[in-house]
Amino acid sequence: MGRLFGTDGIRGIANQDLTCELATQLGRAAAKVLTNKSNHHPKVLIGKDTRLSSDMLENAMAAGLCSIGASVVTLGVVPTPAVAYLVEKYKADAGVMISASHNSFEYNGIKIFSGDGYKLPDDLEERIEDIILGKSDISHEFPTEAGIGTVTRAENAVRDYIDHVKNTVHFSLNGLKIAIDTANGSASATAEALFTELGAEVVMLNDRPDGINVNQDCGSTHMEGLIEYVKTHEVDAGVAFDGDADRCLMVDEQGNFVDGDFIMAICAMDMKSRGKLAGNTVVGTIMTNLGFQRFCEENGMEFEATKVGDRYVLEEMLLDGYNFGGEQSGHVIFRDFATTGDGQLTACQLLSLMRRREAKLSSLATLMQRFPQTMVNIQVSPEGKLAFYTDHKVKEAIDRAAQTLGRDGRIIVRPSGTEPLLRVMVEGRDFDEINKCAVEIAERIKASITAED
Repeated sequence: MGRLFGTDGIRGIANQDLTCELATQLGRAAAKVLTNKSNHHPKVLIGKDTRLSSDMLENAMAAGLCSIGASVVTLGVVPTPAVAYLVEKYKADAGVMISASHNSFEYNGIKIFSGDGYKLPDDLEERIEDIILGKSDISHEFPTEAGIGTVTRAENAVRDYIDHVKNTVHFSLNGLKIAIDTANGSASATAEALFTELGAEVVMLNDRPDGINVNQDCGSTHMEGLIEYVKTHEVDAGVAFDGDADRCLMVDEQGNFVDGDFIMAICAMDMKSRGKLAGNTVVGTIMTNLGFQRFCEENGMEFEATKVGDRYVLEEMLLDGYNFGGEQSGHVIFRDFATTGDGQLTACQLLSLMRRREAKLSSLATLMQRFPQTMVNIQVSPEGKLAFYTDHKVKEAIDRAAQTLGRDGRIIVRPSGTEPLLRVMVEGRDFDEINKCAVEIAERIKASITAED
């Protein structure tokens, strides 16, 4: 067994890669690593998304936690950022979210938060992995009799989270009509109430989860339906979430796609104008569009890039005291209000900004000019993800493409942290040119992988 944790927790096909046995082991290991030795009944929260397998994994995780003496509090179906917020509000020692985020329903995942609401750093994940992989033995620490933990339900979890997000919005959404695509995921439990109570007229799409339809041709990974709805109905904006609602993408009133980079540009410019942008800096990742970086340069803001994953964005924010950052995928972190990416909070902030400025989303989005970008995904085995690094012909292909693009372009080849894929991303001024470069690099990598096999 290799490394368990990826860029966003543990993820795999439920009941095949991510089994009940593994979830139970993870519960035991996490309780051991994350709780104070003096606390014999640490409190751990568990939230889940709408996947068929989430109930199964929730119960397995709870069993593991109880077997080490933890008091488990289940939250029911909630967004991932709700777990991050409620861990601190309920004074819990740790929080767990059962979700595979944007992946299709056969996948599931487990994300763990520490008692302060932050995703775990690498060193704590490694300590948990050491226990699961048998490098550390905790079997002698299993309690008996009154030492075994219990499971209770938090009845007000959804309400407490909705109230929290509402309290971050200081300008109502009165007068806005919005279409919301919840991806048949966690936001189906919260979004209608949240945005309606803030004053918006709401049309709900894909908010009838059945355990199987999460992210199925809907939500932030499949924007076509929302775009078509906005084009054919009179609404001010379309909002799309993923399965666990930690990311948000939008559609302007004309039906144009507005991704995380555009959302960040709009919000960063507004925060700067109000003196609210700490360090005059925005934190993104190596995948942030080159156009966003140029936007920051032209508007007197600094840009810091991290590895892919909102956890790394947050780590950089905390390290240097920044309060705003995010990813092109729609993970946006408003550190003044949250400890992780929160799709619904992001949508509320942007929609409130629109009302305050009496501006249309299409107009606000002209702040930034996107560089054309193309992505080629290459299917590989988990073991084969890194094989291309040692192939000099691959390096030569990348170097040739980089010379062709010059300063107005860039190439990133990286393994996915959540799927068995290599991603080849190329940006530049000319789409035909970058597409040609991406295809040539991808074909060279495929040849390298075939040769290895």
